[in-house]
Amino acid sequence: MHRRTVALALAVLAGGAGALALPATAQAAPGPGAADAASAAVTASAGPTLFAHRGASAYAPENTLAAVDRADAMGIDWVENDVQRTKDGELVIVHDDSLARTTNVEQLFPDRAPWKIKDFTAAEINTLDAGSWFGPAYAGARVPTLKQYLNRLDDNKQKLLMEVKNPEMYPGIEKDVLGVLAQEGWLDGDHVRRKLVVQSFSADSVRTVHTLRADLTTGFLGTPAVADLPKYAAYTDRINPQHGTIDAAYVQAVHRLKGAHGRRLQVNTWTVDDAVNAKKVRGFGVDGIITNKPDVVRDALRRK
Repeated sequence: MHRRTVALALAVLAGGAGALALPATAQAAPGPGAADAASAAVTASAGPTLFAHRGASAYAPENTLAAVDRADAMGIDWVENDVQRTKDGELVIVHDDSLARTTNVEQLFPDRAPWKIKDFTAAEINTLDAGSWFGPAYAGARVPTLKQYLNRLDDNKQKLLMEVKNPEMYPGIEKDVLGVLAQEGWLDGDHVRRKLVVQSFSADSVRTVHTLRADLTTGFLGTPAVADLPKYAAYTDRINPQHGTIDAAYVQAVHRLKGAHGRRLQVNTWTVDDAVNAKKVRGFGVDGIITNKPDVVRDALRRK
């Protein structure tokens, strides 16, 4: 499971609880660093890098290990997910701040509305069915912990675009996330160089991650005004906007700047699920496409 101990990182960034049981810049760095290599790998690819949004979430329940495996079966290297924190400090993979949409929490805990993740323990969340809402084939799927998720990605030899979700609800979550990443071997040189990007809609959260681990590749989710891009470039490597908010001129404006590690600032756009928009954003010059349907987008980009 690639559980390498990173003693120094753990000493600085210790955090996180035990795993749940699964059922059956403008400012350049002083020299090339780990994040530079990760950025260069994307830039050197034949076309936009594809990121499976919440896993292959059009085909399996989002943010579950089944969605990770479905992306792997499609040959998709990069998976995107969302990390939040339980009442007792466990990091779990869920998009909404409530468990209601993607689990049977209302049936099991009818008196606990609005069923916020922060109000449930890890053990309670582990009793929930996170697959039946999507289809009977996925009945019994569980909400994975971050530890379980990282281990599955390592088993599949996949890479992670991880979103720190709702950080304002979870003070200190950045340190907790980095602690688990260290504990599970994801802050070693190989993962940091080639397999990990941390992003958020919160500029403060992205800045915090960059401050705590300046070698990590980071991304800001949103479409900042062109005039504001230089201040984001001081602590992030990627600007990741919704595809309907950008055009070729915006992508060019981002590319004119150097990010936190002295390389060209990149653009990964979301959420593109059809051939027309896939070809459109490729024409804009984006570096990556975040999609629920990576097979559809891949096939579209292969066609002339």
